[in-house]
Amino acid sequence: MSPMRVQWVAFQTIVTKEIRRFMRIWQQTLLPPAITMSLYFIIFGNLIGSRIGEMGGVDYMAYIVPGLIMMSVITNAYGNVSSSFFSNKFQRSVEEMMVAPVHPATILIGYVTGGVARGVAVGVIVTLLSLYFTDLQVHNVGVMVAVILLSAILFSIGGFINAVFATKFDDIAIIPTFVITPLTYLGGVFYSISLLPEFWQDVSKLNPILYMVNTFRYGVLGVSDISIVFAFSMLIFFILLLGGYSLWLLNRGTGMRQ
Repeated sequence: MSPMRVQWVAFQTIVTKEIRRFMRIWQQTLLPPAITMSLYFIIFGNLIGSRIGEMGGVDYMAYIVPGLIMMSVITNAYGNVSSSFFSNKFQRSVEEMMVAPVHPATILIGYVTGGVARGVAVGVIVTLLSLYFTDLQVHNVGVMVAVILLSAILFSIGGFINAVFATKFDDIAIIPTFVITPLTYLGGVFYSISLLPEFWQDVSKLNPILYMVNTFRYGVLGVSDISIVFAFSMLIFFILLLGGYSLWLLNRGTGMRQ
């Protein structure tokens, strides 16, 4: 078997295993985000939104939908890779891949693809649910698809790095709890940063999730608080940066070769 064929078979195996994993336990991976986002739609969209009226020139419900979709995508992409890779590391099955003729890039891309698959699947479910609450008028499909995929890739890589350094199952919950969740709520999901004082607008622009949410919102509604070109540039930059760091960790066997 040729070396390229070996890598392709390894990639297919990892991706298939990852997809089967989250589909097999869909009650834990796909159903909870759907229920949680439905509650957001009801409470923030219908109850609070009816009092707010419009935000950024559009209906408040329609305004928050893109942010909620993006929030579900990034949290599930991150969570899938961090939990799956750490479980394999805990069971020592990662060591088998490390000694097999499988390139580190194949391992990384395989797990990231699995994370993207779950993130996109949840995003589609939440999008379909949102149609019950509001009518979405898509402004730019290309921007929507691109930012969803790039964001899912970025957070999948982040989940991978978290799993590499985690030494116990509790460690994989630290970053989502103390970093991702606060950044998400402060990332313009429920409000426009134009409502903030100038100082806090500048502070908000240090939040990477703000760029993802606003870029996706531009793709759906055509409104944004930030530059779309700059947002895409930052996404690609951080994907390359964290992706390169992940490959370096794999090559060194950090956290895997005990």
